[in-house]
Amino acid sequence: MRKVLLSIVSALVASLSLVVPSPASATAIGATGCDARVADAAATAAMATTTVWMAGDSTMANPSATCPVGWATEFDSLFHSNIVVNNLAVAGRSIQTWLYEGNVTSTIGSNGECVLSSTTYSSRWQQVLTNMKAGDYLFIQFGINDGSTTCPRHVGTARYQALMTMMAQAALARGAHPILLTAVAAITCSGSTAVKNRGFVSQTTAAGAATGSPVIDLQTLSVDYYNSLGLCPNNGDYTSGPVGQFFCNDHTHFEAYGARRIARLVTGALRTQNIPLAGSLL
Repeated sequence: MRKVLLSIVSALVASLSLVVPSPASATAIGATGCDARVADAAATAAMATTTVWMAGDSTMANPSATCPVGWATEFDSLFHSNIVVNNLAVAGRSIQTWLYEGNVTSTIGSNGECVLSSTTYSSRWQQVLTNMKAGDYLFIQFGINDGSTTCPRHVGTARYQALMTMMAQAALARGAHPILLTAVAAITCSGSTAVKNRGFVSQTTAAGAATGSPVIDLQTLSVDYYNSLGLCPNNGDYTSGPVGQFFCNDHTHFEAYGARRIARLVTGALRTQNIPLAGSLL
């Protein structure tokens, strides 16, 4: 009888050994579960992060020297950590050369527009199209270099509106939120008053209306701000005084001080125009 009982006990022990993991395997299972939780947390954090994509020219671009500093450079520091700014603005670009880098020729066609050698998009716009996700924002500000009379920078008003509309529609198709901006003003004085000096305003407004996108009139905001600071009249010296503090040694580009002030004008507009991104401002 004892032998039978021992046989039964031995069989039970053997069967249990098949279902109970060893300490080493239990550790491995625990590690795998932990890794999975970490991966899930990382994925959740990525989904919770909103990217603000910036498309524009030198007045927005990251600096390669002390001056100029684009206002979009200062944007990231004004938000909570859930906002990530990807500044793809490039100096010297029109809306068309930004979109079709290297494919805009120096030839003006019969329609008055610069001829494209290819309709292949630039790597920067491809990056936006590939990585922009639902809930992201796309800021678009051009209208300075576009006013050139020669190619490749020249862009006609109808073409400008069509390209801005296309960019906004691409964002909307991905569940993102386009925000269109008129070009920030340079400092131009008429007596003691700073005045507007940028074009493509009605085209930007029309693109906003066509796509239901908010338009921030940064030209008006910046001119009004220059007047509030009393930057006119001035003696044209951009190396000292209030004008020198705000601008580089020209009338267009910003010192870091000026770039921060322009960035604040944009975030102020987010609040006054009730754009949801304002909810993530510090």
